[in-house]
Amino acid sequence: QVQLVESGGGLVQSGGSLRLSCTFSTAMFSIWDMSWYRQVPGKQRELVATVTRTSSTIYADSVKGRFTITRHSTNNTLVLQMNSLKPEDTAKYYCHATYVGNTYWGHGTQVTVSS
Repeated sequence: QVQLVESGGGLVQSGGSLRLSCTFSTAMFSIWDMSWYRQVPGKQRELVATVTRTSSTIYADSVKGRFTITRHSTNNTLVLQMNSLKPEDTAKYYCHATYVGNTYWGHGTQVTVSS
């Protein structure tokens, strides 16, 4: 069973930074396409950023230039570095992994940005 465990959320002031981590419980880390999603209560979960197994990256327009997604095979970790945070970035952030139709989600970590 694959498990994804997020950490690093919290409360930060507008303009601040946070670093989210997602630890992946399998040795086959390199085969997965991995993403961060976020969700606000009452709204659909939205894609924030993706890093594919070939290390290509995709970002939502709302976070381009502020967020950076990276993957680290040495410790099976996915990282989202979030800079210049805005109140509208407040959400629960979820780690996601997919490979040939197999999909897994973490339980999420809350990010709150105060104005």
